[in-house]
Amino acid sequence: MSQYLTKSNEKLIPQIALVIRPCLRSEAKQLQELRLAETKSLVSTIGLKVSACEAVRMDRFTASSLLGTGKIAEIGIRISNDKVVLVVVDGTLTPLQQRTLEKHWSCKVIDRTGLILEIFGARAKTSEGKLQVELAALTYQRSRLVRSWTHLERQRGGVGFLGGPGEAQLESDRRQIDVRIKGLKQSLSAVKRTRSLHRKGRKRVPYPIIALVGYTNAGKSTLFNQLTGADVLVADKLFATLDPKMRAARLPSGREVIYSDTVGFVSELPTTLIAAFRATLEEVVEADLIVHVRDMAHTDNQTQRSDVLTVLSEMLSLSANDLEEWPCKIHFTTSCSRLVRIDLPKESKNE
Repeated sequence: MSQYLTKSNEKLIPQIALVIRPCLRSEAKQLQELRLAETKSLVSTIGLKVSACEAVRMDRFTASSLLGTGKIAEIGIRISNDKVVLVVVDGTLTPLQQRTLEKHWSCKVIDRTGLILEIFGARAKTSEGKLQVELAALTYQRSRLVRSWTHLERQRGGVGFLGGPGEAQLESDRRQIDVRIKGLKQSLSAVKRTRSLHRKGRKRVPYPIIALVGYTNAGKSTLFNQLTGADVLVADKLFATLDPKMRAARLPSGREVIYSDTVGFVSELPTTLIAAFRATLEEVVEADLIVHVRDMAHTDNQTQRSDVLTVLSEMLSLSANDLEEWPCKIHFTTSCSRLVRIDLPKESKNE
C-alpha cells in the first residue's frame, strides 16, 4: 500500500498534496500551465490527490526559503485548511530551502527530483531497477542530511574521561551512506558487465537491436506490444514502464530483430537518475537503431521532443545539433491514437 493512502472504514483514501511552481514573471504562462499539468500527473501516480496547482510568479527567488514571507504564510493557510500532507515544488530546492519550508508549513516538502525518485522507488520491480533507484536516492539524500539533524551535538570519542570530540551525527550518517553508495556502484558494475556479455552474445547471432525511446506516456509500450506481440503493461500514466524489456520479432522481410522498450524521459530529468540508470540506458547507446516515439496529439510535443534529444545527447556525448544531423542512428516515429507513421531519412526510404 502506498505511504500516501490512509484507511477509513476499510477504504483506501488518498492523502492530499499541493503542487506549486515558483517561476519568474518572464516565464510564459503556457509553459507554466503545461509543467503544472505534468507535475499533477506525476503526483497522481503515487496515489495522492492534488488539492490545487499554483504558479507562484515573482521577480526573484529568495535564497533561504525560495518564496517570500507573505507567500509562505498564504500557502500555509491553504495547507492547514486543505489538510495537505505533502507540498510538491515543481523545481529544484536547496537543502536549506526545503528545511525552511517544512518548518513553516509543518508538512513534508519535496522538489521535482524528490518526486521522480518517489515514483521510481514505487515502480522498480527488478533487482537491477531497485539498485539503480536506491543509488539515485542516496546520492540525492546525501547532500540533504542536514535537514534531518538539527541537534548535531558531538559524540564523545576515545576511552574514559580523556576522550576527544567524536564525529558529528551528520558525519556518521554521511559516512554510512558513502559506504552503501560504494556497494551499490560495485553491484551495478557487475550488472554492467553482465549486460555487456549479453550484448556480445547477441552480436554473435547477430540480431540488430531496435531501441524505442521517447517521452514518458508517449506510447512506447503500446508500439512495443504491437511490434512483438508482448503483453507489457500499458497504462495512461507517467512512468508506467520502468524496467527495460527486450523481445525478438520478425520483420516483413523475414529478418529477425530485437526490440527494446526503455524507461520514458521527462523534462528536467534529474542528473542523478541519468547517472544511476546508465547501465540500463546503455541498451539505447548500443542499439543499431533508435526509434523516437512521439505523441503528436500532445500540445507540447515539440518541447517533449527537445527534452528527449537533450537526454540522448548527454547519454551519447553529442551536442543536440550533432544528434539532429545523425539520421543513420535516429529515426523518428510519430504516434497519434492508434495511427502510427514512421518517418525514415531520405536515403533510407528506398531500402
